[in-house]
Amino acid sequence: MTEHPKRTPVPQGASGAATFYPGVSAQLKEYYRSVEEEGIPDRFLRLLEKLDMAEKRAEGTSESRAALNER
Repeated sequence: MTEHPKRTPVPQGASGAATFYPGVSAQLKEYYRSVEEEGIPDRFLRLLEKLDMAEKRAEGTSESRAALNER
């Protein structure tokens, strides 16, 4: 089998990507932490509230229909 000339063989016991890009894991963790710490925009919170209200209305409507069907 022919080996790719630009690929470095992975040493035994090492995981592939971590061997080639050792700093990537730390960078991804740091980026994830920064995203976690960001506040949720007010516009998005309002959309979530509207969704909650719509779901509650839909549940109320389906419960009313179920009660009518039982009669």
